[in-house]
Amino acid sequence: MMTSTIDFEFYFQWALIVIGVMGTAANAIVLYALVTSKQHKKYLLITNQNALDLFCSCFLVITYSLKLCNFYLTEVHGYWLCMMLLSEMLIYFGISGSIINLAIITIDRYLKMVDYLNVVYHTWSKKWLRSWVMYSAIAFPWLVGIVYNTATAFATSGVIDAVCFSAAFYNSSADRLATLISYIVFFYVIILVIFIFCYGGILITVRRQARVMAGYSDAGSSTAQTQSNQLQTDVIDTMILVCLFCATAWLPLFVYFIHLLLNPYVLFVDSRYYLLTFTALFYICTNPFVYGTKFNPVKNLLRDMMCCKKAVSQPTA
Repeated sequence: MMTSTIDFEFYFQWALIVIGVMGTAANAIVLYALVTSKQHKKYLLITNQNALDLFCSCFLVITYSLKLCNFYLTEVHGYWLCMMLLSEMLIYFGISGSIINLAIITIDRYLKMVDYLNVVYHTWSKKWLRSWVMYSAIAFPWLVGIVYNTATAFATSGVIDAVCFSAAFYNSSADRLATLISYIVFFYVIILVIFIFCYGGILITVRRQARVMAGYSDAGSSTAQTQSNQLQTDVIDTMILVCLFCATAWLPLFVYFIHLLLNPYVLFVDSRYYLLTFTALFYICTNPFVYGTKFNPVKNLLRDMMCCKKAVSQPTA
């Protein structure tokens, strides 16, 4: 039984490395597309989202590659290797930041849509949604991810008999309970409420506006106005799909966390954790494909790149 469990974890560690490699390549391509098309300045939060996913994917490969090496951890360097990498702290820098950044994008889309459709809030939006607010919103996910996961990793991880144990040490059952509850509430429940409230409000507002504008369709509208409406819809559709995928992919892992709440003597990291982590992190790998197929700035550039490559590969007359 012990041998089968070890084999199970071994294969899933390899699977996580594959996910990390694919996520690194895919997110790097999307970032390249955003920068090359000069859309990264226009969509700063979406660019930040891909940067966080890229960061997570890179350290997913590094961390689980080191875990497969089975280092004998001794002295100070062994302790720091455990704390910084084997505890998965750097992976969760990206994961936590990515989840928070998605919520910030959701709020940003909601405020911009309300501003776009309702002239009453136009002055308020121009007054508060300035560049320093946007740059603060970009830094905030990184800051929260670093502070929260550094504190958690150093408080709950450690080395025993030259082996690194992640999220295994708590001062008491109450401490373990508080840590799990806070993580579930802040990184899933609140985020899910933001998704539902903001995108629900956006969809209701857009439908209502569409019915109103249908009555004025005979009057005609400018091409610029039509393109602006299409771009707004394109970004919202893309982000709704990304948020739905994120909520669905992370749900099994958070259900597992609830299981840990009800069973305080169960180890945090076991074969089930690897399986559910694979399911959760799969969204980071496939997330760029959503941008590549739904988000026009990325989709158009990738299509142009493929067309150019085909044109170069064809022999000249």
